[in-house]
Parts: sequence; structure tokens; C-alpha cells
Amino acid sequence: MSAASSPVEQKLPHRSSTMRSSLAPDRRASMSDDEAIPDSDSNQTTNLLLERLRAWKHMCGNLEDYVNVTAKVQKSQSKDFEKILKTVSEPLKEGHHFSQSTGGVASMFESIRSNTQGMVNMYLDSERNLKGSVSPSLERLHKELKNKSKELKNGASKSSKAVEKARGITQKHIELLAQQAASFDASSGNKLEPHHDPYTLRRGVVHRLNKQVIEENNNRSDIIAVQNNFQQFEAHVLQTIQAALEQFVLFMNGQLERHRTMYSDMLGSAQRIPPEFEWVNFITKNDQSLVDPDSPPRSLANIGFPNQDHRATQPLIEGNLERKSRAVIKGFSSGFYVVTPARYLHEFKDNDNLQRDPSPELSLYLPDCVLGALDGNKFTVKGKDVSGGKVGNAFHTTSELNFRAVTSSEAENWWNIIKDASRGPIRSASSTSTTPSQAASPAVATAAHPPAYTEKESVASPIQASPSQASPTEVSPTVASPTQAAPEATTSPTHPGVNRADTSGTGSLYSASVTGTPAANEKS
Repeated sequence: MSAASSPVEQKLPHRSSTMRSSLAPDRRASMSDDEAIPDSDSNQTTNLLLERLRAWKHMCGNLEDYVNVTAKVQKSQSKDFEKILKTVSEPLKEGHHFSQSTGGVASMFESIRSNTQGMVNMYLDSERNLKGSVSPSLERLHKELKNKSKELKNGASKSSKAVEKARGITQKHIELLAQQAASFDASSGNKLEPHHDPYTLRRGVVHRLNKQVIEENNNRSDIIAVQNNFQQFEAHVLQTIQAALEQFVLFMNGQLERHRTMYSDMLGSAQRIPPEFEWVNFITKNDQSLVDPDSPPRSLANIGFPNQDHRATQPLIEGNLERKSRAVIKGFSSGFYVVTPARYLHEFKDNDNLQRDPSPELSLYLPDCVLGALDGNKFTVKGKDVSGGKVGNAFHTTSELNFRAVTSSEAENWWNIIKDASRGPIRSASSTSTTPSQAASPAVATAAHPPAYTEKESVASPIQASPSQASPTEVSPTVASPTQAAPEATTSPTHPGVNRADTSGTGSLYSASVTGTPAANEKS
């Protein structure tokens, strides 16, 4: 029989490689058409594509998690800004000190509150936008990837199983052919079963191999279709991801822009306050309580106080006198002296009430003192300094103080006023400033406490008065007990105009010459 008539020479279905020509040579060799049963796994390509789909699913899941966690952070940020808002939610303490009109501090805090509330709402809006727009698109993509995996498993995997089944059947017949061919060689012409005839078995192998090749080519076509569809599907996946990220960035950039705008508005509300705005409103509102800078300052000369002009505050006489120091070598020193209605003779350093506290350097209570005779512009006062208080006075002793005025008339005026203060009730300065002739008048001599001398002094001779004066009289000296109260003054029946009374001090009584004029005393 010729070769052309052999049924074995019929053309078998062509099985081309499922991979492209760019594959490695060893890969192409393993898929050679010379092999009836290829060594490659028909599910290899399908498994690879399934693994790639899982990679896309995991990528999409990570992106979903990123967006969802960002949305949660936005909600958390909103709660954090609510805490920030609480710090300025209460009205300003002492808020009445600030202007409530637009453009002031109160308006600035209103801007801070409104913008912070806007940030709270902004973060809530961002959360809603991410959950409502970005996350759903990624979730849909994730579902598409899952469906694509199921489709690949149900489609390509089914055809792969058919290929494997066909290959298994072909493999059995090839093995059966090998057995019967070996039996034929061993039997040396022995009879074989009809269905074991190697010729028939070879044709059966060709038949089954043809079915196998058809299944392989069908599977190949399905895989090529899936591969071609994968390129388009991945482009769709990337476009969906890009659109989702574009929305995500759009929302986040808008949020950042709004955030920046709100902070800028806070700053602007503070920068728009004029430096003098609050102060001008404050002084306008409280002009009754604030000091008027245009009003003149207070002057001590224009200030009055209770009892400022009381008669007890007006001096009987005041001025500069010289007092002889107890140390002989120092002579006389000048000082400011005053006789008060309270019958004190005070010594001050000067007449200045402003530079230092005018505390007396020396104080003599005149009813307890002895006034000496007037000698020109000099006179003496013997008494005890009581300016040191109870403790200081305990150490002071009675001493004689020598005074000197500038002129005799001034000394005479001082002498008369001191005499009146030590003898009788308090008089005003106008009533005590008398002439020497008036000082010798019997009306002036009627005092409650006549001056006293020491016990060793003798009674002076009668005073020779001038024709215009009343006739002086003698006063009999009497000694009063220190603890005995001064009796009521009486007028001598033989010497009218002269008071006779005991003193409450420790000294003796003055003689009648003390009540006369200074000139009469000098003559005596």
C-alpha cells in the first residue's frame, strides 16, 4: 500500500502555543506540538490571572481602608475642634469693658467662635463626602474584582478541566497501544483480539487526540480572551482608582483651603481693630469714673476739711523767736513758736507743714509754767517740756527757758499773750493782741489762775500805773497744795481788779507786779 493511502497520514488538528513568541525558548519547547500530552499545566495561566486579580483586590482594599480611616479621623477632628470651641464659647469675663460693636475685641472673639464652628462643620462635611463619594466607588471596584475572579474560576477553570479530562483519556489509549504493540512483538504472529489490534488502537488514539486538541484549543481561545479582557479591565480599575483619588484630593484640598481661609479670617478680625478703638470706647463709656486729663490738678489751697477754721485751731500768736541754748557757748538759736488756744507754747523747726510732719520740738503747758518778768526784748518761761509723751516726759525736768524777740514791742506782745494763756480762759488772737496799757487794766487781771512765783520770792511793791491805767494793787502770796483744786477766784475788797486764787501747780504765787505793765515792772 502506498503511503498516501494510509489513514494514519490524515492531517491532525493544529495545536499552537498559548503563549506569545516572546516566551523563553525552554517554555516554547515544553509546549511543542510533537508532544501528545504536554507537560504544562492547563491551569497555570488561569491560576496566574487569579493571583493577579487577588493582588488588585488587596490594593483596592488598602485604598478603601485609607479613605475610611481618613473619614474617621475627620470625625475625630470635628470632636477635637468642638473641645477647642468650648474654650471661647463662654462670654468674656468683665466683657463690659470691651465694645460690643463691630470691629472690636468682642467682634474678634465672635469671629473666632464662628470660624471654629465652621471648622467643626467642615470636618463633618469631609467625613460625609469621603463616605458618600469616595468610599462607594472603591467598594464597587472591589466587588468588580471579586466578580472577575469568580468569572475566571467558573469559565477558564471549566475549560481547563475538560482539557485535563481529554488528556487523561488520550493518555490511557496511548498506553494501551504501547501494551498491544509490545504483545504483538512478543507473540510472533499469534492471534490478537480484534479490539487489541494495534492498528485499531492507533486510530483510536488519533481520534481521542483530536478531541484533546480541540479542547486545548478551546481552552486556549478562552484564556486569550480572558487575557485580552484583563488589559481593558485593569485600565478600568486604574481609571476608577484615579477618579476616587481625584475626588479625595478635591475634598481634602477644599478642606485645607477652607481651613486656611477661616484662620485668615480670625487674623483679619484681629488686625482690623484700630489700636485706639477699645480705649476710646472705654473712656467714652466711663467718662464719669475716669480722670479728666484736661482738668487741673488738685491744689492744697483749694481743699477744705472739717474744723479747718475752728477757733481752737487758730493760733493766739505765732512767729520766730530766739531761745537761749542750755549750753552757754552756743548762745541763742532761732525757732518757730506758737501759742495755741489750748494754752500750749510749741516750738517747731520752721513753719513748713509740707516737707516734714510738724511735730513740736518743745511743748510747754503754760498753766503749769512760771512766766518771768519782761526785760526789753527778752523774757523767761520756767516749765517742763511735755512733747515727749508719757514715757519721754517722765525723764524731763523743769527748766528755765530764755526767749528773745527781734523788738521789744514784739517781745511785749508775746509776753502778754503767754501771761493771759497761763492765767485765764482761752482767748482769740485778736483779743490778746493788746497794748501794754491794756495789759495792765484791772479787767485783764481778772483771770482764773494768776501766775505764780517760787516760794522764796518776796511780795513786790505796788505798781505805779499811768494816769490812763487802773491803780495796781498788791496781792498777798499764798501757797497752794499740789493736790488741791484751784478755788474760785475772788476779788480783794481793798484792791479791786486783782484776782486772788490758789494755783494747781507746784510753785508759789506771782506777786502783783506781774499783772502790771512791763514798764511798771522795770520801774519797780
